Amino acid sequence: MRMLISFAALFLSVALLQLSSGGVGPLDALSGIALGFSTAQIGLLGSAHFVGFFIGCWWAPRLMGSVGHSRAFAAFTAAGAIGLLSHMLVLDPYAWALMRVATGLCIAGCYTVIEAWLQAKVTNETRGRTMGIYRLADMGASLVAQLMIGVLEPASYVSYNLLALLCCAAILPLTLTKVSQPATPDAPRLRPMLALTRSPLAAAGAVVAALSSASFRMVGPIYGQEVGLRTDQIAYFLAAFVLGGALAQYPVGWLADKFDRRWVLIWLSAFAILSCFVTTLIGAGGTTMIMLGAVFFGLTTFPIYSVAAAHAHDFATDDERVELSAALMFFFALGAIASPLVSSNLINWYGPSALFVMIAVGHLGLVIFGLMRMLARDTVQERTPYVYAPRTSFMIGRLLGKSRNRK
Repeated sequence: MRMLISFAALFLSVALLQLSSGGVGPLDALSGIALGFSTAQIGLLGSAHFVGFFIGCWWAPRLMGSVGHSRAFAAFTAAGAIGLLSHMLVLDPYAWALMRVATGLCIAGCYTVIEAWLQAKVTNETRGRTMGIYRLADMGASLVAQLMIGVLEPASYVSYNLLALLCCAAILPLTLTKVSQPATPDAPRLRPMLALTRSPLAAAGAVVAALSSASFRMVGPIYGQEVGLRTDQIAYFLAAFVLGGALAQYPVGWLADKFDRRWVLIWLSAFAILSCFVTTLIGAGGTTMIMLGAVFFGLTTFPIYSVAAAHAHDFATDDERVELSAALMFFFALGAIASPLVSSNLINWYGPSALFVMIAVGHLGLVIFGLMRMLARDTVQERTPYVYAPRTSFMIGRLLGKSRNRK
């Protein structure tokens, strides 16, 4: 308990950071609509965020080695605050894309620092409880961040200033804590081929998970606006997706530990296709049905990354786990960079339902590829425990640590 209390500053920084970062994506989409940006330009903002995210994942461990954890965290939060505050100074979508690179860099960098700090301090006995509270702080703040969109006025100095204040406030708990900084860990090597050699299906699952979540979070406000939702209803729409994903973690984890994880992935994608089909049908069926559709969509798509990661780790040795986690994050980043731009263009050409048609096609591809992989590899290794795998930084593999050891 004393150790968990000592982590309170880190968890508070996570919550404040998530409140800031979780709100900027949908706020940018709604602000872009208000300012007359094209649908493709709004999609570009989401893609730019994940470009910065990938750069931050790669650069943050090296910066920590140069200046230490606290200074690196302060530098990344400063970059995020500058990106947020600059929005209303230059009302241009391409300038905003550069600002979103800065906010993406901030998120990846800050999570890298926090996860490296946690990993250095936890023990095998406290790892499970620490990860549970960490997940609660992260997902709880993410849910609240989506709801904040209902009260933040689009294209407003006050709205972006509030998010920037939350980003700056995230500096205070971590930099003022009396807990000593840990030694700087070695940066994991980025070896994308490791994921492909251990499990091509897991790499494909990471890409499809990004296709679903990045498109929905970054372009979902456009869909909501197109089907007639008010700003406060769009906030509930996005929050319903996060809520569905949170509710799915335990039952899907139980299924992934009990049955062949390839079948779990295939069935999740099959139900994701159904959820996309249902969502397109109920787009004009009233607000309640739209919200229920978002919950169903979150239930079926949010856990895919964690199941894919667990399947990949079934074929990895203990000394490969950190680099394998980084490799899966790399494939997630690739999908997350491409999908907002592609989905926004499809909405522009074919209407709002094209968002879920694109996602359904991606999941159909994962179903087919999963069946092909079952023919190519008919045996399954001894399973590692299912672990919820946040898509936060390349350091998450170190934080999960022994929790992935085989039973």
